[in-house]
Amino acid sequence: MSKKIVLFLLLLVIAAVFYFSWLTDPSLESETYLPKWLKNWSNENYNLRTAIPFIVVGFLLEVYTQHLSSNKFNHDKNSNFMQNLGIATIIVCIAEGGQFLIQKRNPDLMDVFFGILGSFIGGLGYYLLDLVLNFKRLKNAK
Repeated sequence: MSKKIVLFLLLLVIAAVFYFSWLTDPSLESETYLPKWLKNWSNENYNLRTAIPFIVVGFLLEVYTQHLSSNKFNHDKNSNFMQNLGIATIIVCIAEGGQFLIQKRNPDLMDVFFGILGSFIGGLGYYLLDLVLNFKRLKNAK
């Protein structure tokens, strides 16, 4: 996948995170385009709904970082992973911090935790997928 496409998708997901984090109605009832089952699920699983988009953010950050460091001979995946976790932490803190400025919204420290956890799971998912794909390539090469 092209680096520009990955960056576009990453920015699109981040924009969606900010949009939904900064709605005046946290129950999402004003969002008529969302299916009722999704609104009900998100209201029942308030903190978990923060983790879901951050799984995608964590995954796309890893994909983008791998594209950037693919030219380097010996890049450190652990430092890339920690850097991406830091970037996701900044994103979730900005999203939650913006809620200080919105009436009817209150920032939640558990949302920050779930955002970081979601990003961690997304990054880990990328490395597991990469491991499986590399294993298949090595197996087929024999």
